[in-house]
Amino acid sequence: GVAAIRCEAMAAAAGCPEIVGAASRPGRAQNIVPRLQYGRYTGCGPTRVSQIPDSLLRERDKTAKWNGIPHLVQKLYSNSQPNNDGLLLCHGILKEIAPLLSMEAMAFVTEDGKGAQESKFPNTHVFDLFGGVDLLVEILMRPTLAPQKKKQKMSEDLIKDCLSILYNTCICTDGVTKRLSERNDFVLFLFTLMTNKKTFLQTATLIEDILGVKKEMIQLEDIPNLANLVASFDQQQLANFCRILSVTISELDTGNDDKHTLLAKNAQQKKSAGPSRAEINQVTLLNIPGFIERLCKLATRKVSETTGTSNFLQELEEWYAWLDHALVLDTLMHIATEEADQSSSTESADESVLAASQLRSRLPQSMKIMHEIMYKVEVLYVLCVLLMGRQRNQVHKMLAEFRLIPGLNNLFDKLIWRKHSTNHVLHGQNQICDCSPEISLKIQFLRLLQSFSDHHENRYLLLNSQELNELGAISLKANIPEVEAVVNTDRALICDGKKGLLTRLLQVMKREPAESSFRFWQARAVESFLRGVTSYADQMFLLKRGLLEHILFCIIDSECKSRDVLQSYFDLLGELMKFNIDAFKRFNKYVNTDEKFQIFLNQINSSLVDSNMLVRCIVLSLDRFESQTDAVKVAEVISQCCLLSYVSRVENRLSFLFRLINIIQVQTLTQENVSCLNSSLVILMLARRKGKLPFYLNALQEKELCEKYPGFLLNNFHSLLRFWQEHYLNKDKDSTCLENSSCISFSYWKETVSLLLCPDRTAPCAIISYIDEVYMNIDKDFSED
Repeated sequence: GVAAIRCEAMAAAAGCPEIVGAASRPGRAQNIVPRLQYGRYTGCGPTRVSQIPDSLLRERDKTAKWNGIPHLVQKLYSNSQPNNDGLLLCHGILKEIAPLLSMEAMAFVTEDGKGAQESKFPNTHVFDLFGGVDLLVEILMRPTLAPQKKKQKMSEDLIKDCLSILYNTCICTDGVTKRLSERNDFVLFLFTLMTNKKTFLQTATLIEDILGVKKEMIQLEDIPNLANLVASFDQQQLANFCRILSVTISELDTGNDDKHTLLAKNAQQKKSAGPSRAEINQVTLLNIPGFIERLCKLATRKVSETTGTSNFLQELEEWYAWLDHALVLDTLMHIATEEADQSSSTESADESVLAASQLRSRLPQSMKIMHEIMYKVEVLYVLCVLLMGRQRNQVHKMLAEFRLIPGLNNLFDKLIWRKHSTNHVLHGQNQICDCSPEISLKIQFLRLLQSFSDHHENRYLLLNSQELNELGAISLKANIPEVEAVVNTDRALICDGKKGLLTRLLQVMKREPAESSFRFWQARAVESFLRGVTSYADQMFLLKRGLLEHILFCIIDSECKSRDVLQSYFDLLGELMKFNIDAFKRFNKYVNTDEKFQIFLNQINSSLVDSNMLVRCIVLSLDRFESQTDAVKVAEVISQCCLLSYVSRVENRLSFLFRLINIIQVQTLTQENVSCLNSSLVILMLARRKGKLPFYLNALQEKELCEKYPGFLLNNFHSLLRFWQEHYLNKDKDSTCLENSSCISFSYWKETVSLLLCPDRTAPCAIISYIDEVYMNIDKDFSED
């Protein structure tokens, strides 16, 4: 009695309807919904439909137009209790509920899911409100909680219907997916349902939805018998499973990695010293026997090798999991029509009926192609993430051993780059992409090549035997030692056929339309082949294939406007020309008028954040040429090359230095623009080698005075260098990259920064010697707020 009085008092205080005794008064029928909501919120009063009299439900149903759903949920509850053998009856009730919800789910998908509003999807809201979702979770999990002897065997169809209804409710009703995601026991339990082939797709789709909103990433090692589960999957199921895995192995907060400030990232790293959940999950996957080998087989299998489905309807059902948007079906129909057009372009009007039937018969085949494309997108994504993780070398070894690269080479013309796609919007590295499957496959393929080649000797697997021999011949002709990694490349693992993967990529790159965003990913993939210790033979291999002229055409003649594409082309051009006198001669041959050179300079100057790596390469190359060749020859080369001649002038180098320092601050440093800081350091290190560091610092001071803003450049530069010490002195990988890209030892980088930060105001190379005390602001704390 006391508890009831307390509940009434709370209800009254909250302005909620009466609870005690209300069920017996018909006048209170309209209060069922708020009473249920209040009960769930406070724990007082009815929390589920079974606590409300059936007569009251039926009466309210007539005016509220609930379509009998609360009554059906009530029946479902009473028939599903542990001591009741009514699972068969439960299935019959679910068969009545399912159509009411699936109609709304279909409407949601076709309307593009514009807000899960209660008014639009009343049935799913009512089903959830009256406890339907929680009840289905209970029904599904009950066998795991019951004693072994009393376990009731649930039919596959019952499980399937439960999952479908849950999924439909999730997509139509706000908050349901999130609520399910908070039940870790249920999420892990769902994985156990994936062992059943009949319920696999429904389970996979629901898990994917739930993991998409889950705040804390699940630990794969918590999934019961994970290795056995994966072993039980056929290749098709494994590809579907990769969609789920992609959420568990990608860092949750890397949505826009390049835009995160380095201060914020460093602060985050200090907080979480150990490996992240995503990294732990990557290790778990790599420890599953045969997992990577199966992914490589999936990534490289041909469409003809896929197991044909028994009938068209079955194939349509398998598409259930993929129908996220209309693009899939559009693409599918486009392929089918395209194939029909190719074979029936010469037919007469009388044969049009026959053509229509041919189109229908081709549809399963085109669906098969699209299936394969979509599977490969998921698999390549997982492989790409693993390649960028801490176990990179282990993954590299496996991918080489299982011949991933030769396999992709064999698929290049027939599947990956079957035709040039229409243009698409360029997405960031980790952005969710809503492109068509064919575009997604190309992007994932190019990202994989980029990750595979970047600073790794396995990049030579992208060549065939003839092309590897060509590299050897280039080194021999130039009288330089052959690159050790080329000599050590296992020829059993390289590309076969007339062309290697790199050559094929160069060919499609040249044919890509001027406005295509694929140019960005293509340039990144080719650039990664050149990154690391500069190789003359690699550069000449690409120069001989007209790459430099192609890049210059895009920058100068087509006057590319996309900042992302321009940046990727500048970076590639820098790697292609660095320390290579032949490349500079080729540049001069192409840029043969003042007008062309001015357009090129304008493109560089329009955004130094995008072009600074190229500027750095030119400055480094000029220094190398001056130190390795006799004075007369250097003067001749410089005078002949407009680019080297321009950068050799001190006033131009100083102009670059001023702007590089001025466009960044510690608080705005990101992975993308920190290169500006390193490029400014390269200019000063080379000046230091020639004893001209004081001259450059003095020029910075004069620039400040000229701008009537004393200290603005040098105070900022001092802060940037203090951050540089904190950032780079703790990171081995970054320091190696700096050494490889500049051919300047990291110890020289550190010494130069220490000299510049020297606290002695009389030291000629110390920044503070060039800031008047009244304008000094170097002790400002730049730690993340």
